[in-house]
Amino acid sequence: MNQKAVRAWVFYDWANSAFATTIMAVVMPIYYADIAAKNLAGEVKTAYWGYTQSIALVLVFLLSPVLGAIADATGSKRPFMRFFTYMGVIATSLLFFVGEGDWAFASLLVILGTVAFSGGNVFYDAYLPDLVPDEERDMVSSRGYAFGYIGGGLLLALNLAMITFPTAFFLPNGTVATQVSFLTVGIWWFVFSLPFFRHVHDRKEAKTDSRHPFLLAKEGVRSTINTIRKLGRYPELLKYLISFWFFSDGINTLIKMATIYGREIGIGQQDLIAALLITQFVGIPSTLLIGKLSNRLGAKSTLLFTIFSYFLIVLLGFFMHTAFHFYLLAILVGLVQGGSQALSRSIFSRLIPPQQSAEFFGLYGLSGKFASIFGPAAFGFLGQITGSSRYGIAALALFFLVGFIMLYVVDIDKGRKEVNSLS
Repeated sequence: MNQKAVRAWVFYDWANSAFATTIMAVVMPIYYADIAAKNLAGEVKTAYWGYTQSIALVLVFLLSPVLGAIADATGSKRPFMRFFTYMGVIATSLLFFVGEGDWAFASLLVILGTVAFSGGNVFYDAYLPDLVPDEERDMVSSRGYAFGYIGGGLLLALNLAMITFPTAFFLPNGTVATQVSFLTVGIWWFVFSLPFFRHVHDRKEAKTDSRHPFLLAKEGVRSTINTIRKLGRYPELLKYLISFWFFSDGINTLIKMATIYGREIGIGQQDLIAALLITQFVGIPSTLLIGKLSNRLGAKSTLLFTIFSYFLIVLLGFFMHTAFHFYLLAILVGLVQGGSQALSRSIFSRLIPPQQSAEFFGLYGLSGKFASIFGPAAFGFLGQITGSSRYGIAALALFFLVGFIMLYVVDIDKGRKEVNSLS
């Protein structure tokens, strides 16, 4: 195992997690509600933010498996990683120019940034089986998420300081400080992705294919269809994907909608940012602890525990009224969020043919992103028709319940045998 390449792979999570924290989860949802969509009603702001996330994920859903299949056809993932990284850096930096009433412009840039973030992660995740042997993937995957918490949390802390004390940073007010914080995310993502592109390379036996990109895309579509058809040969993988389809939708929706939901029910901006900053730093040791716990209890049992925890969290979220409640729920999410995502990725890596990792991780992204289209949309729709987004957060309990049941019936050892017998 190339330790330098593994460290660079882990460090990329540090780089792009700034987008996940500042843009997707914390600062941008508040700015969207208070500035970009200032003239809209509260539940409409929440709905429009949910629809923005759903549109972005429709695009990711369409792109992910095709991109993964093309990467397998060419044996090259780096060019795709570089393209999506730069796309995300540019889209995020342009958020600096979003002003009052510019909710459509803000939505467009968030959509582009989310596509870049998610599209890049298809190839980032696909490097895991290339770089790390099976017995170490749970821990390395967990380290990636832990570093993401550290990197995203450090920049979020800096942004919170800028927004709270703008004059200390030679900025005129909190609004300008928030705009500058978006620019810092783009710079952070770019600078800290450089080690990845320096040290992580495609396999030496990678194929080269000089055909026109359109032909490769056509082959990618055909390959993706064939991959979906292959799922019938891997019953345990299929059951796992259905489980992942539900519980990842619940997790992603909670991440993207919690802040704007808190703003709608009257929780202050500084409390929202501070609480989610606590989530980041609680998540650092918790992610590593869950990674170690999985070595003792098994990855499946540990993941089941985190999913059940989420089920309880969203039920508690329905009754949330005060900043204290939001702080409490933020801590609970921090305890399980990184571990659940890391284990879901490492379990999936054990159930797929290793020689088709990019293609199947594209399908992994497809499964999660297709499901995630519905969570934010349902959250926003229920808020619009009822006049309160409380029913939207309560509905997420169903996603976690179904995900728990489906994961419970997955036999991972049997799934690995299915892959080995057909490889």
